[in-house]
Amino acid sequence: MSDQIKFIVDSLNKEPFRKNYNLITFDSLEPMQLLQVLSDVLAEIDPKQLVDIREEMPEQTAKRMLNLLGILKYKPSGNATDMSTFRQGLVIGSKPVIYPVLHWLLQRPNELKKRAYLARFLIKLEVPTEFLQDETVADTNKQYEELMETFKTLHKEYEQLKTSGFSTAEIRKDISAMEEEKDQLIKRVEHLKKRVETAQNHQWMLKIARQFRVEKEREEYLAQQKQEQKNQLFHAVQRLQRVQNQLKGMRQTAADAKPESLMKRLEEEIKFNLYMVTEKFPKEIENKKKELHFLQKVVSEPAMGHSDLLELESKINEINTEVNQLIEKKVMRNEPIEGKLSLYRQQASIISRKKEAKAEELQEAKEKLASLEREASVKRNQTREFDGTEVLKGDEFKRYVNKLRSKSTVFKKKHQIIAELKAEFGLLQRTEELLKQRHENIQQQLETMEEKKGVSGYSYTQEELERVSALKSEVDEMKGRTLDDMSEMELTQECDEKKSQYDSCAAGLESNRSKLEQEVRRLREECLQEESRYHYTNCMIKNLEVQLRRATNEMKAYISSDQEEKRKAIRQVILFLY
Repeated sequence: MSDQIKFIVDSLNKEPFRKNYNLITFDSLEPMQLLQVLSDVLAEIDPKQLVDIREEMPEQTAKRMLNLLGILKYKPSGNATDMSTFRQGLVIGSKPVIYPVLHWLLQRPNELKKRAYLARFLIKLEVPTEFLQDETVADTNKQYEELMETFKTLHKEYEQLKTSGFSTAEIRKDISAMEEEKDQLIKRVEHLKKRVETAQNHQWMLKIARQFRVEKEREEYLAQQKQEQKNQLFHAVQRLQRVQNQLKGMRQTAADAKPESLMKRLEEEIKFNLYMVTEKFPKEIENKKKELHFLQKVVSEPAMGHSDLLELESKINEINTEVNQLIEKKVMRNEPIEGKLSLYRQQASIISRKKEAKAEELQEAKEKLASLEREASVKRNQTREFDGTEVLKGDEFKRYVNKLRSKSTVFKKKHQIIAELKAEFGLLQRTEELLKQRHENIQQQLETMEEKKGVSGYSYTQEELERVSALKSEVDEMKGRTLDDMSEMELTQECDEKKSQYDSCAAGLESNRSKLEQEVRRLREECLQEESRYHYTNCMIKNLEVQLRRATNEMKAYISSDQEEKRKAIRQVILFLY
């Protein structure tokens, strides 16, 4: 097991993962972090697996990983009971289950990448027999099987071409460069060793440096764990808010829906889907076929050298010259009929492109409109639940806007005053620094002059005498005031002490009261938010259950052998209408 973990850590520290683990940090990973490492390794094999597992359910994560491991033909040791244990361990992130999987994946990454790439195109999509009775579906399935066979042939040819055009010159050049770099590194290491060995207590220093590095890694690891936990909490809150918004939006849509509006919406969607199926998608399929045909021709061509490329470039230049000459002759002829036809073709292509662009804009606008409607409904409900009032409209909203504008004007004036005061403070601070620097320079000059005159420390002594004299005068004055006010001082001092105690106690109580009020207000807001989320989630679950029931009934009616029951399906009704 230790050799297995060591191999895993060494592989994860290399390209393309660069995890910077050691045996201790890797073995101390949490189950969620270990699952994320496994997901990252699978994503290197199949880019579709690049998922943050914090944003998907554990069952979905286990299903996704099991599907890919099945495609890669990973076989855990044991019988059927162990298979169920393997699935359970994959869900909970068990180390005895994940370590062998990582060891098996990291041993053969290139082979598994190729297998995952081929699986995307060679795993046949099984179509139910009842759907194959439809001619369109049967023809599409036949075409799909033919394309799969074509892909097999093309991939074999590609592998043959890839192995036949192998060049050793570049590899030899890389090997020589790597050997030179290796020699340079060895010399640098020896030089550094010599420099370190001359220092005193170098072994102790190396030990301290090693301990410092370990503690630094532990500190970074703990900080990373803290940040990951914060991110998990943030993602969970966002996911809950999205689900609540979806539930409220679907609830509002179901409440405001009418048969006429639903039929109108279905007609618009059917028209849009007909345009996509009959016009846009066939064009895209045709373009893909042309591109595939071109790629097939390119693959079937033998490997080209530098001379072949030069010959092709010369042919391309000759053909471009001939094309330019033909264009000039055509322009000189000035054929009106052909010009009109080209103009009409150009206009038709422009209109077609505009139509496609408008269709895409319409789809995006529909999605944006639905999102904005859901957001507006959520905001209205939140406002109503927060203070029980409706959204301001009409004159009330105008008065509210005017009030906000007046407050904004006052805020801007205050902000400008603050900015001016800050600028003035910075100017005064800079002036103070300059004066201090000037004072220091003058003081240094004065000390220099005193040393020259032989009276070093004269200015300092004079300043001390003046300061002591001033302090003496202040003390004498204080003594006089103290003797005069001695009788009145006792009661005044006691009153001041009691007043100071009262003020400090009142300030402490006021501060505690404000903190408690803020805490109570925050907890009330959290309580209201959590209640709203709870009701929103329950409503969304009920709505989804209703939709699932309707979809199940529709599917049962569609595949039913009873013609009367089958005619009740919505799909048959719509087909009958068209």
